[in-house]
Amino acid sequence: MASGNTTMNKDTILKVEHLSMRFGGLMAINDFSFEAKRGDITALIGPNGAGKTTVFNCITGFYKPTMGMITMNQASGDQYLLERLPDFEITKKAKVARTFQNIRLFSGLTVLENLLVAQHNALMKASGYTILGLLGLPAYKKAAAEAIEKARFWLEKADLIDRADDPAGDLSYGAQRRLEICRAMCTGPELLCLDEPAAGLNPKESLALNTLLRSIRDEGASLLLIEHDMSVVMQISDHVVVLEYGQKISDGTPDHVKNDPKVIAAYLGVEDEELDEAIHEVEAVAGGEH
Repeated sequence: MASGNTTMNKDTILKVEHLSMRFGGLMAINDFSFEAKRGDITALIGPNGAGKTTVFNCITGFYKPTMGMITMNQASGDQYLLERLPDFEITKKAKVARTFQNIRLFSGLTVLENLLVAQHNALMKASGYTILGLLGLPAYKKAAAEAIEKARFWLEKADLIDRADDPAGDLSYGAQRRLEICRAMCTGPELLCLDEPAAGLNPKESLALNTLLRSIRDEGASLLLIEHDMSVVMQISDHVVVLEYGQKISDGTPDHVKNDPKVIAAYLGVEDEELDEAIHEVEAVAGGEH
């Protein structure tokens, strides 16, 4: 249900406050907070086991957090507390869509049909949830034409329009990744959550992915992604948040994060004493520049 909270910054599309997630005796996420700005590509990074996917699962309704608040701020001004919504309403009402680490396409359907499936709810509504669609009534014909137009629009963006009538299973791995992202966009999200979209891609496929993600941002959607490929993160992200052992250790621009000693230590595994020395060195250099 919509929240009456009006204190959130209007430029913030997603606000996560004091999020905690416990599994038995394991605290997977501990007092984690961050904001994603409207129109930005925000990356959530961290070593394996840092809790990134758990955060995604809380945002998209697969898990209900132990503590914390997750607020989605739509362009219309409507606000939704995602932790209170069933997962299907997070997509339908709050307009948050996601992809998964493992590709989940309908391999036996054509590329175009995969995108039409994503628009099933709109087509069913136009049919009156009856057999009216089979009768070819004007309202359903209009909805079907609009669904095909939207599908073809995103296939153009993903450079897949020439494969529209091919089975999705015949596409290369990178093309299937882009198709899955297009399918999520056909649900009309304001926030798209991507779980490791560049995993397993070669450099050419990663470049095509970057082009698609920038195109999605240019169309007005905001993106939140988990990614291990730092070249992808640093090239396309506007904002980077770093997790380690379920806690935030850095938050800022890509340049800030990649030079943060705590982030370097998390990825390289240096000892605490070495980290303290590195922080002092960075502070000394920064102090000398002022």
